[in-house]
Amino acid sequence: MVRLKEIAATAGVSVMTVSKALRDKPDLSAATKERIRKLAAEMGYLPDVSAQGLRSRTSRLLGLVISASTNPINARIVMAIEERAHELGYDLVIAHSLNRPEREEAALRRLIARRVDGLFISPVYRLGETAGIYEELGKRGIPTVVLGHSAPFCRQFPAIETDDLAASAAATRHLLDLGHRRIAFFAGPMVAPWARERLEGYRRAHRDADVPVTDQLIFNAGTTIEEGAAAALQFMQERPDATALQCAHDLVAIGAADALLNQGVRIPGDISVVGFGNILVSEYFRVPLTTVRQPKLRLGAMAMETMLKLLKGEPTRSHRLPAELVIRASSGPPPSR
Repeated sequence: MVRLKEIAATAGVSVMTVSKALRDKPDLSAATKERIRKLAAEMGYLPDVSAQGLRSRTSRLLGLVISASTNPINARIVMAIEERAHELGYDLVIAHSLNRPEREEAALRRLIARRVDGLFISPVYRLGETAGIYEELGKRGIPTVVLGHSAPFCRQFPAIETDDLAASAAATRHLLDLGHRRIAFFAGPMVAPWARERLEGYRRAHRDADVPVTDQLIFNAGTTIEEGAAAALQFMQERPDATALQCAHDLVAIGAADALLNQGVRIPGDISVVGFGNILVSEYFRVPLTTVRQPKLRLGAMAMETMLKLLKGEPTRSHRLPAELVIRASSGPPPSR
């Protein structure tokens, strides 16, 4: 491993001069700094980041805990965070909770042990008002940004979220405006605030239009393609006489639409289908999916800007970004009876 004294000997300068050149100190000429940096690169010098961290009391590491990288919503948000972090000289350490509280806690403790400068967390939502690991983060004063909706156990940290209630209501109004009066809803897990908001948006749009909603139109459908397909089969067995189907998640909508198409149901001829998220496959599905476009890159960028304020000790707040409806081929007027 090449050391500063070896570079200094080759360059014919002091170790202090080499150190200043590599740290871009202003009391050296640009020509001297450029000559020493070029020589250091030719000799294969790599800075000892750990030693630098000990001196500066910063690691230049940011921890990020998400459910899984395979979630297409997470992927775009993480990309935006990593891109900005890279520009600023931070490295991102990613861990997966797999939506299990015990794994989330273990991942957070490992990141704390690595002395990360800050944490991004897409929480594993739970019913309890408190969670020990989140209380510990608050006591340690670790800069923390919540990726998603706030909940009682993580309310002490700024959250970057989508206005799911308004966006879901807009999706329902779209179907109501097309003439649908029996709209089924495939709901996400009710422990999650985003799922409750999307269901409430659906209900609110019906109330505003003075159109009644019955519990027979609401199905528990989870967050995966498989769960969407299973809910669609249950929907067809129960035959709630719906002419439209609104789903709280694109993966659920795709699973449900695929199951319906495989049973000979025409979309949107027999039933309209609307999703939420605007993941890439939605546009290229067998019937391009009408859905809500979440501002995934803007969510990631806002999360990083909020983190920078926390690292500087500046006041911060939560941010709630609007989403927009994208109308494609899967929604249309109800079939004539």
